[in-house]
Amino acid sequence: MSEKHNHVEEHRDDEASKLGMWLFIFTELLLFGGLFIVYSIFRHEYYQAFRESSLELSVTIGAINTIALLFSSMTVAMALTAMQKNDKKTALIMIGITLLMALVFLVNKYFEWGHKIEHGLYPGSALMPLLDRGHLLYFSLYFFMTGLHAFHIIVGMVLLFICLFKVKNGSIHPEKYALLENGALYWHLVDLIWIFLFPLMYLIS
Repeated sequence: MSEKHNHVEEHRDDEASKLGMWLFIFTELLLFGGLFIVYSIFRHEYYQAFRESSLELSVTIGAINTIALLFSSMTVAMALTAMQKNDKKTALIMIGITLLMALVFLVNKYFEWGHKIEHGLYPGSALMPLLDRGHLLYFSLYFFMTGLHAFHIIVGMVLLFICLFKVKNGSIHPEKYALLENGALYWHLVDLIWIFLFPLMYLIS
């Protein structure tokens, strides 16, 4: 009777954690949805300035990062499937590849941001107040929105590192994988946000 009760409690805990993750994802979608609306309004109002500013971004780097995140969404889903099938080795490999793709994204973002900072295009620089309103709004939104997204990438990496450790030591197994499932859901959110960010920021022209 006690074992059955414990199993029911664990099942309830898993369902509660999954519901909590979905609620969190919903609030994040509201946050970024609001930012996308603000961006779209200003883009419509200052279309020419936004188009000219977007030419300062590297479409190649943006495309590589898009491919990296799409691929990482596939690998994290494969990790979850492997864990459900009790294939621990494949799950570890897939989580590792997901983390590698996240690192590729951050390294590319570091070089992209570095190029802008080198040319004085960053919040608080002496050059920013000299820009006209349209260019100023574009680069302010660019740094804020891509910076917030990069922060979510880092949080997702921490979560997946924890999952990697727990899969390795057996804390996550075929009967208990809610943490990995939530980690995968969060990572899909990160990917989804970038799918909107990339064309909005990089493909204006």
